[in-house]
Amino acid sequence: MMCDFSAIRHEGGDVSLDGQVVVQKDTFRYLGSVLQKDGDIDEDVRHRISAGWLKWRQASGILCDKRVPQKLKGKFYRTAIRPAMLYGAECWPTKRRHVQQLSVAEMRMLRWFCGHTKRDRVRNEVIRDRVGVAPIEEKLTRHRLRWFGHVQRRPPEAPVRNGVLERVDNVKRGRGRPKLTWDESVKRDLKNWNISKEIALDRSAWRLAINVPES
Repeated sequence: MMCDFSAIRHEGGDVSLDGQVVVQKDTFRYLGSVLQKDGDIDEDVRHRISAGWLKWRQASGILCDKRVPQKLKGKFYRTAIRPAMLYGAECWPTKRRHVQQLSVAEMRMLRWFCGHTKRDRVRNEVIRDRVGVAPIEEKLTRHRLRWFGHVQRRPPEAPVRNGVLERVDNVKRGRGRPKLTWDESVKRDLKNWNISKEIALDRSAWRLAINVPES
């Protein structure tokens, strides 16, 4: 797979290995995450949602059993299903549509094992309170900020700081709206949560600042 970001130009050409041409792909799966040629995360988000539903089907005997308390179902969801949906999410530069896709999938799962449909007109907040599950968009933000804290506490010469936090300003961008980057997502999260990035240097204070209690 050749990454063709708007800020970087690559010359075309085939790649050969032992005389055999390696077929170029638009997507590539690496360590459970789906990487795209254009640098977007659409395929990875869809893959994570599918992984969550796979875990759901495997545990449907428990989650759909009316004899199992709803709080226990919620705990199982938080332990086994939501982590599958948020695997690798700390590195996502999420757009509004990505968050909406995750939220819709989560609420379908929660309503299902509560025995409700949208026709019952039960508010999402009521469902979450019954099962004790915080909104997945808040957990997604916490994942990203938690990873940001780890990066901030690394020494300035650490490769991860140079690769994640340092911006290249002298690269010519292509036409159109620039792609959303990870550090821009972090700045948005810090602004929305009214948190200063300097707190990240204190690990205990940072944990308290980004904590998201379950409903």
